[in-house]
Amino acid sequence: MPTPNDSQPNARGESFASRYEALARIAELIRCHSEENALFQTCATELHQVVAFDGLSWLDPAANWVQWHFLEPYDSALEALAVRDIPKEETIAWWVYQNQQSVVFRSVDRETSFPLAVERLSKLGFRSLCALPLSTAHRKLGSLVFASHLDDAYSRQDQQFLSVVANQIAVAMDDARAQARLRLLLDITNRIVTKLELRELLREIVASIRHFTQCDTVGVALPDPEDGELRRYAVDHSEYEMSVGPASERTKTVFRTGKPLIATKEEVTADPQGALVNLSLCLYPLIVHERVLGVFGFGTLRENAFTEDDLSFFSQVANQIALTVENSLAYGQVSELKDKLAQENVYLESEIRSELYFEEIVGNSEPLRRVLEDIETVAPADSTVLIYGETGTGKELIARALHNLSSRKSNAFVKLNCAAIPTGLLESELFGHEKGAFTGAITQRVGRFELANRGTIFLDEVGEIPLELQPKLLRVLQEREFERLGSTRTIRSDARLIAATNRDLKIMVEEQRFRPDLYYRLNVFPIRVPSLRERKEDIPQLVRHFVKEFSRRNQRVIDTI
Repeated sequence: MPTPNDSQPNARGESFASRYEALARIAELIRCHSEENALFQTCATELHQVVAFDGLSWLDPAANWVQWHFLEPYDSALEALAVRDIPKEETIAWWVYQNQQSVVFRSVDRETSFPLAVERLSKLGFRSLCALPLSTAHRKLGSLVFASHLDDAYSRQDQQFLSVVANQIAVAMDDARAQARLRLLLDITNRIVTKLELRELLREIVASIRHFTQCDTVGVALPDPEDGELRRYAVDHSEYEMSVGPASERTKTVFRTGKPLIATKEEVTADPQGALVNLSLCLYPLIVHERVLGVFGFGTLRENAFTEDDLSFFSQVANQIALTVENSLAYGQVSELKDKLAQENVYLESEIRSELYFEEIVGNSEPLRRVLEDIETVAPADSTVLIYGETGTGKELIARALHNLSSRKSNAFVKLNCAAIPTGLLESELFGHEKGAFTGAITQRVGRFELANRGTIFLDEVGEIPLELQPKLLRVLQEREFERLGSTRTIRSDARLIAATNRDLKIMVEEQRFRPDLYYRLNVFPIRVPSLRERKEDIPQLVRHFVKEFSRRNQRVIDTI
């Protein structure tokens, strides 16, 4: 057992300078150590060089432990264990932390407060103690309890010095935690810029956060792109793996309102809708530009686990994760648009040669002027148009004129000749297919309706569409949605439909070769294109137009015909 002559620094003739040198070493140890248990044991050894004690207790509320360090072994390990097993709320260290007041027991036997702690400390031979809060101007960090086998071991001067010790340790702890938090935020930022696959990225991030915060579970919930339902997207649990599934009602509430939610264990247990019991919860909405992208959550078995300082830090982490989700979603949208543009380019490159020299409607006859007046009337209205006319009358040019005069002219004009595609492949051409949907489907294919989203789709020879495919085309016109072959995912398409035919669809309806409901959906605004024999006065102008094109292509000069 230490005595005043061999344990107190003054008795050994040590100077105040040596005391503060030891304190500086302790502060540096705290900044360099991240593992709390190892840090406590190391600091206890250093502290004994400047402070007289036989036992040292350290409360760390963030790690949820009260640890004891004894300078000498005990004959009964159970007695020492009994002190360590005192419920946290009944310890002197916890009271000092909660109330932020120092406590000095000059003689343990005369104390009536903390009966359980006093009884077990007395059995170990402790006679006096001094307990101090570990705190800075901004936050509470824990407490220290120095215990001695001597009565009245801590004089007023000792208490003043111990207060300096506690303040120094608190400042070092605060600095170390601030640096650790900055490192975590920097680590999250580095992961954001080096990984693009969202689920893998979020799994790594929540695992790092759970380890750092010592929570029991940390997770991110995002809306499912298929049905919009909020689901657990990435979760890390201390004991077992949690599968992806529907989010809890609390999480959905946070997503819906955009407001954070803090719930204690008692509130969680009392809630009949609570799927996770015995957990204190902290849920934050992931918000970017006033848009809620998902929910970020912490859960822990500890009671009163989250301090105001913790909540402020969690908010910073939530902001980082929100940026992660936004960047990933933006990257996904860019990739999807890039793929779509690539598909459009392939389509347009295959069509451009046949379209380059037929951009204008040539003629000034009365029948043609009536058609042009109809085009000017219906083009801005976004209505479905059905173009009638014989083969070769220029129905595609009419469709292009409708598109170019509409509000959709800046988007794609996609055409498909339904008579030129085999019946078995027509559905794939119109609506696309997934990889493996049928024999020969070695890659995913984007359909014409998907390509024409926000633009115009022109279906030539629409009367050739088989009866079994007509209901799907009708659904696109009515609901503006469809599924690719081999997929259950519903795709929406805001494409204006212009159809053309050289057949009499009304007769086909009477003969039950064309659905009447589809016919009436197509025949909203019919335009009949006159044949050339009905506008003979346009022939000279057409001849001059084609001769001019022939001359330009062949680099010839033709003066007369």
